[in-house]
Amino acid sequence: MSKGKLYGVGVGPGDRELITLKALRVLKSADIIVSPVTKGGGRAAFDIIEEHVRGKEVAEFFMPMSKNYTELEENYRTIADRVEEMLREGKNIAFITLGDVTVYSTYMRIDRLIKERGFETELIPGIPSFCAAAATAGTPLCERDEPLMIIPAGYAAAEGLADMYGTKVYMKAGKGAAELVRELKEKGRLKNTIMAERCGMENERIINGLSGDEETGSYFSLFIVK
Repeated sequence: MSKGKLYGVGVGPGDRELITLKALRVLKSADIIVSPVTKGGGRAAFDIIEEHVRGKEVAEFFMPMSKNYTELEENYRTIADRVEEMLREGKNIAFITLGDVTVYSTYMRIDRLIKERGFETELIPGIPSFCAAAATAGTPLCERDEPLMIIPAGYAAAEGLADMYGTKVYMKAGKGAAELVRELKEKGRLKNTIMAERCGMENERIINGLSGDEETGSYFSLFIVK
């Protein structure tokens, strides 16, 4: 029996119309859809594609939102073991992820593990959330000579980048969103900041120009600072 192939599929930020034709083709042709789920049972990526994959076999795997890298690595290996079993059965698998598969995606570690075990993989790009947020807000991300920085807010790597020239996109803010807003307020940057929460999803919220009094902190929030 020939081995199956693993596809990492970016399904876009949330709007069901912002999924590529290639992603749809791969999803419809796959034998199994792998969907990440949160501790509370949320499956935002699968909600985007559900209408297109009715009747297909779906395997759900818990993906913790944690900075404990030992815990994360153990979880990745557990998922990779199960994915390997399915691939050895000759099944082609579409592993879905929000946004683009290469931007802060929980999928990429699985991809590397499966490659190391001798299986074929392919990445299917998706529209990233910050592109959708900028379009919804009606603003360009970068023009002329402006650089664009994608910054993991809440991590040490983000320190000191707020003063650099160019557009900053802060992702993965989570519980650190309030601290980020305070920093931007101190630097006088709030009026040039867009906050996008649940872009393309139910209860979407886009604020173009912050006051500093907005409620922040959702996992699905990002900030674009011009």
